[in-house]
Amino acid sequence: MPREYPIEKTRDIGIIAHIDAGKTTVSERVLFYTGISHKIGEVHDGGAIMDWMEQERERGITITSAATTCFWTPSQFTGDKTKKYRINIIDTPGHIDFTAEVQRSLRVLDGAVVVFDGVAGVEPQSETVWRQADKFKVPRICFINKLDRTGASFEKSFQSILDKLTPNAITMQLPIGLEQEHKGVVDLLKMKAIMFDGDFGQIIREEEIPENMKKDAKKWRDKMIEKIVAEDDSAMEKYLGGEEVPMEKLKEVLRKAVIDYKLVPVFCGSALKNKGVQPMLDAVCDYLPSPIDMPAIKGINPKTGEETEERRADDSEKFSALAFKVATDPFVGALTYFRVYSGTLISGSYLLNPRTGDKERIGRILRMHSAEREEVKEVYTGDIAATVGLKNTRTGDTLCDETASVILEQIIFPEPVIGIRIEPQSKADQEKMGLALKRLSEEDPTFRIKSDIETGETIISGMGELHLEVLVDRMKREFKVEASVGRPQVAYKETIKEEAQAEGKFIKQSGGRGQYGHVMLKVKPLERGKGFVFNDEIKGGSIPKEYIPAVEKGIKEAMSKGVVAGYLMMDIEVTLYDGSFHEVDSSENAFKIAGSMAFQEAAKRAKAVILEPIMKLEVIIPSDFFGDVIGDLSSRRGKIGQTDDRNNLKIIDATIPLAQMFGYATTLRSLTEGRGNFTMEFDKYEEVPGNIAQEIIEGKRR
Repeated sequence: MPREYPIEKTRDIGIIAHIDAGKTTVSERVLFYTGISHKIGEVHDGGAIMDWMEQERERGITITSAATTCFWTPSQFTGDKTKKYRINIIDTPGHIDFTAEVQRSLRVLDGAVVVFDGVAGVEPQSETVWRQADKFKVPRICFINKLDRTGASFEKSFQSILDKLTPNAITMQLPIGLEQEHKGVVDLLKMKAIMFDGDFGQIIREEEIPENMKKDAKKWRDKMIEKIVAEDDSAMEKYLGGEEVPMEKLKEVLRKAVIDYKLVPVFCGSALKNKGVQPMLDAVCDYLPSPIDMPAIKGINPKTGEETEERRADDSEKFSALAFKVATDPFVGALTYFRVYSGTLISGSYLLNPRTGDKERIGRILRMHSAEREEVKEVYTGDIAATVGLKNTRTGDTLCDETASVILEQIIFPEPVIGIRIEPQSKADQEKMGLALKRLSEEDPTFRIKSDIETGETIISGMGELHLEVLVDRMKREFKVEASVGRPQVAYKETIKEEAQAEGKFIKQSGGRGQYGHVMLKVKPLERGKGFVFNDEIKGGSIPKEYIPAVEKGIKEAMSKGVVAGYLMMDIEVTLYDGSFHEVDSSENAFKIAGSMAFQEAAKRAKAVILEPIMKLEVIIPSDFFGDVIGDLSSRRGKIGQTDDRNNLKIIDATIPLAQMFGYATTLRSLTEGRGNFTMEFDKYEEVPGNIAQEIIEGKRR
């Protein structure tokens, strides 16, 4: 069956933003205007289509990224009505606890719409998602939303994008009126006013720009054109020669600049009041890339381990796709979402997973509309789809043609920072809990499970209190497991501060064959985030080659147990430089134990210390409570960064140890009469002060 929509008319986009900027409302309007839904779902009344999980509807936030496909014919005033586009959209969460959802979505998208709150402008998590999009080099456009709210300011919000995110942002529209007076937008390219009428803003009128805005609009248009023509020599020549650059030329230059991430166009409106969403959709079609506008994707050849493979966005290429999400669906079981980078896939075919070396049969291919699904027989390059029943495919795995295997770049997720103890309430729950935890960890790469052999406890770790709360809630609802949950625990780590060396000797003679392993090693600290580095500097065969992996294994085991308080050690370089062996008695096990002993001794000599996760915090409060809140943060070992004013609110930026933040939501509510709120995200690991380290060690012993 041939493709319905040519690849150049396909867009794979994500909608990303800070929590509460109105992402899901924007997505719901998009579904309504593109005819996927016939009534508008609202987040505040729990009817949003894209928020399909019970927990999302109850909390009014997005937890999992939802994928949907819709079709758009550009509106008569701002686009070419003869063209119809297929748009695959992923609506991502804004809450930092669900950062994995944003990361894995951005990895497979060609473009993004970044939504901002017209009152708050750029917020901390807007910066985080922006940096994640930078990392994956995703071209984007901006939409300043909520301009109907009290205190909305387009200019301030636009300035915050220039100051905090990118100097390359350009204004494409100006709002006509703000707050209750917000009626429409000025299109600066055409110099026309676009007004939205009807209950759902679906009647669009084009008229002259209001008299009182003409001067302002001309000033903004000149700035916009200067930035666009600077990207193209022939347009620049015309402009400097005093000629009018044709609109088609401006759009063509702007499209190229957006795809090369040299310019970021900014649009505006109010999704809740149905203003400005259609021109934003036109801009997605006009300026964001199709799969063929993106460079060929690079991959590793599994046989050689070198990055020599390339796959172009072409239906006739060998098939390659990236599985970016695994979700448990109550009706069909494990759903694997994938993005097709090259080739065509027909249901019933077999694909290779190069990580496991296994073949996977693709039985059913589903096109997703949030939680609804439509079965299709075939998918093409650039499509985002899902399949059911894959055995061993995890998030980040490549699926490819078995005759041309390739490993596409994997997704690296952040380490969890918080853990809780969890116990099943009965024997029956115990078996169900094991299965539920396994399923949930397959879905979510930032969720970890660890069983403590000594105490028999199960510790689950994640990105924050909300993250773990939602996972425990899902376990109860979806898997019917009743479990008791302990108090949250901070994921401390350990490291060393100095260089040191030590030897480890493991000798056991007890009749028959003995055990002999002897190693000498040096340890030195690495900068934060570098992990573990092992160097083998054995000369002259003082330890045979076959025993060296065992030494490394022993060191890793010792690192997982820590030397100060039993926490995982990180950012250490270990060099194995000497040792000895016995012809008969040496064994892998003996060298593993010797490696572990030597490392523990060296780490103690190298001044091992405990590290704690430090969080970046933003607190938004009415000005009257400023002193109390600052005082409280200082008492929690918080370091105050800068403080800003926004309308009559105070914004406090600080860094603070995660250990001091449990229960902060309640304290902040009582300090500010329920009017303050905060957001926090992981920043870095730092050494714990001595007196607190002592408390941690004693607490661990107890």
